[in-house]
Amino acid sequence: MKNEISLKAVLDEKRTNFELTADDKKKKIYAKGIDDVTSSGILNRAKNRGDRAPDFTLKNAVGKEISLSEYLKEGPVVLTWYRGGWCPYCNLTLSRLQLELSNFKGEKANLLAITPEIPDKSITTSEKHNLEFEVLSDVENVVGKKYEIIFTLTPEVAEIYENNFNFHEFYDNDRKELPLAATYVIDQDGTIQYAFLDSDYRNRAEPSDIIRVLKKLSS
Repeated sequence: MKNEISLKAVLDEKRTNFELTADDKKKKIYAKGIDDVTSSGILNRAKNRGDRAPDFTLKNAVGKEISLSEYLKEGPVVLTWYRGGWCPYCNLTLSRLQLELSNFKGEKANLLAITPEIPDKSITTSEKHNLEFEVLSDVENVVGKKYEIIFTLTPEVAEIYENNFNFHEFYDNDRKELPLAATYVIDQDGTIQYAFLDSDYRNRAEPSDIIRVLKKLSS
């Protein structure tokens, strides 16, 4: 199945609506938050194409332990992070990934999504979007830190988020740490063949790019 509208177009529409409706103060705070992530050097430190993908074992939404190495025995793995079910850009992306799941599986690949949300929240997200792929809870961002994609929110952004939802309720801590919206394609040898890394959470890996990499791996 081919989706005619790109994920980027869907996310850009959401971004445009925000720019039209949000007040200038909030827009400036969010823009500075993104700039701070960029200037932190995280994009240079994060695991990237050609690196070995750190193995991990995490629990899914119902408490079953899932290991990257076990899934790699079956084929390539598409590994993606999302910030939380409160994030509209994450929700739009998860919904699109579900639509693309059959295309990933057509290339013998499995999709694993990681979130710092506690399991009770991740299962709500899974059910809301009828997700048929594994959603894994990385509480405390232990795995995210192995991939070096974790950053701390600026106090101003953290305050806005805290006013919109209870951070502790979602993450069981008050560290105000989140992952980049990173996506990797990992081959069966455990090598990262594709890496999407962006300091702007409104940008996400395009499924067509992921599928293009998977086709190369299967050819």
